Amino acid sequence: MKAVYINAPGEVEIKDIEMPVRKEGEALLKVLYGGICGSDLGSYKGTFAYFDYPRIPGHEFSAEIVEIGENSQGLKPGMVVTCNPYFNCGHCYSCSHGIVNACMDNQTMGCQRDGAFCEYITMPVERIYDGKGLDPKVLAAIEPFCISYHGVSRAEVKEGDRVLVVGAGTIGVLAAIAAKAKGAEVYMSDVAQGKLEMAQAFGIDGIILNSSPEAFDAEVAKITGGNGFDVTIEAVGLPSTFQNCIDAACFGGRMVLIGVGKKNLDFNFTLIQKKELNVYGSRNALKKDFIELIDLVKAGKAPLEKIITNTYKFDDVADAFKDFANNPGDMLKVCIDFSEI
Repeated sequence: MKAVYINAPGEVEIKDIEMPVRKEGEALLKVLYGGICGSDLGSYKGTFAYFDYPRIPGHEFSAEIVEIGENSQGLKPGMVVTCNPYFNCGHCYSCSHGIVNACMDNQTMGCQRDGAFCEYITMPVERIYDGKGLDPKVLAAIEPFCISYHGVSRAEVKEGDRVLVVGAGTIGVLAAIAAKAKGAEVYMSDVAQGKLEMAQAFGIDGIILNSSPEAFDAEVAKITGGNGFDVTIEAVGLPSTFQNCIDAACFGGRMVLIGVGKKNLDFNFTLIQKKELNVYGSRNALKKDFIELIDLVKAGKAPLEKIITNTYKFDDVADAFKDFANNPGDMLKVCIDFSEI
């Protein structure tokens, strides 16, 4: 079968490899669509913290079940599904306390282990979720939605909260959609006007062009009457955007970090004490996030299909990575079509 490899930064290659062999408790899946995540793009650019070369990328995907044994989930051949790609060890301190998404030895597909960007994969049955009739292309976007939704849930966003999402990329926009679904008043900030304009199509309440720290602070004060936001969500992974979220949060507010980066931040941490901020980290997602979001999208309560701005044929996967890297302000979710291989 064919598989996509990132051999080194900027180097994508399609290779012929052996078909996977299904083991007991696993299913054989035919991949239908795969989304290029921000981490995949970071791996391509050489900026992602959790990646070793060469590796098959991809952990956002939909697939058709080809082979599966008897199971308690009602999964059968021919069903279109998505999967939980975060493999936890099951015995570390985090896992023993039920925090499996923050496993101390976590291995996410496409990051610490080979991913789904190939014709066929095998997956443990318990990690497979019925797509309930969702379009396969939309179903491939459930996983990134889970990342954002999990962060919004960590911050306990509720109806009436005033929320600022810093970063208008895919994860940021999906966080805004999740916060809107919980009844919040949502604003987005970014350095790119084009990204903010795209974000406005998702029904957010306002935007902040982060052209300078002074301009950012002034807009935050204008929108909130000088009080700050109830919740700020960092969806970039840069020191400057983390600082934006700390600064923009109200006294007694909540801030959640979803973005992943490599750089350090030197800042006046006493501001956390002064404001009595609740600062949360958010990593991966849980089974319940997948189940809840499949139902939410199925019910028409989240316009997930709008997030997909570009679709490439499998043979053009190298162009997809190159184009996404060169035009990040013009693209949100880039999908690869594996269905016609």
